[in-house]
Amino acid sequence: MADVHLLVTSEYEGMRLDAFLGAQESCPTRSACAKLIEAGSVAVNGEDCYSKRYAVSSGDRIEVDLPETREPGAIEGQAIPLDIRYEDEYLIVLSKQRGLVCHPAHGHDSGTLANALVYHCGIDHLGTLQGEDRPGIVHRLDRDTSGLMLAAKDDDTQRALQDLIRLRTLDRRYIALCHGYIAMDSGTINTGIARSTRDRVKMAVSDDPFARQAITTFQVLERFEAHRGDEGYTLVECHLYTGRTHQIRVHMRHINHALVGDPLYGCGSVRSNLDLTRQFLHSWRVKFDHPVTGEVIERRDVLPWDLAAAYDEIADRSMGRTEAGDGIIPYLLEE
Repeated sequence: MADVHLLVTSEYEGMRLDAFLGAQESCPTRSACAKLIEAGSVAVNGEDCYSKRYAVSSGDRIEVDLPETREPGAIEGQAIPLDIRYEDEYLIVLSKQRGLVCHPAHGHDSGTLANALVYHCGIDHLGTLQGEDRPGIVHRLDRDTSGLMLAAKDDDTQRALQDLIRLRTLDRRYIALCHGYIAMDSGTINTGIARSTRDRVKMAVSDDPFARQAITTFQVLERFEAHRGDEGYTLVECHLYTGRTHQIRVHMRHINHALVGDPLYGCGSVRSNLDLTRQFLHSWRVKFDHPVTGEVIERRDVLPWDLAAAYDEIADRSMGRTEAGDGIIPYLLEE
């Protein structure tokens, strides 16, 4: 993604947001900017703005996430296995495997979840609010983050699901194994997140005026004693209230409890990372009201083999599960 930072001057006072963006040389056409707004790719004063009719004010700080420039062309369907947990004529809940990129980007022109969705549904039966190169995509998981996510089969459903995320009523829960001993049983991390000024691949906690608000809550499930070569571990469930890039990874690093195995924000030796080559982060539960039928949809997902193996390696070092852990861990491990 390319970040565009804009400061509204007095000459644009009262102009609609989509018109203001369309008038900027660094942004695409007004209609394209309207789609970016609907997709949640525009923030005003650090808060996501979904209204193209928003009237800008002098002094507003606007950030736009522009998709990477790619050669035009239709996304081709590819027969990539999909682990579907729920499907109807409107939406899909699936469990994404590690290593699968959500949509085409630099270095990943094919072999993505988007290609798999086109093969499964057909390009004309997927929402395109996120862009023609992101058919069906409602929200994203990092390439090496596994677990449950949603896809939409039409624009109206895609918009409705994104509204659930915006209104914080789409309940997304993640399991993470962190370095170190987290003493408190629960906590809330509320910061700004922006692209790092030192490494453009990374995101970072920031008080920059253009940083976007990010809120993560967590509860401890189990703690593990320290041994020679490590500081112990804590298994947590994280609840996302916002969906910033790398949010959980950045937030846990911010409180000095980086995710085990995280190649970008992590720390320690291969041994202290329990031989993991990717972050211990798994989207284990989603719950939401179906935007069309009103049915409550809830799906859960056990830990994949590599994360379960890492857990097994330290299981005999357990200092005990919390009450929350007693309710969640047996399901994750199919105990």
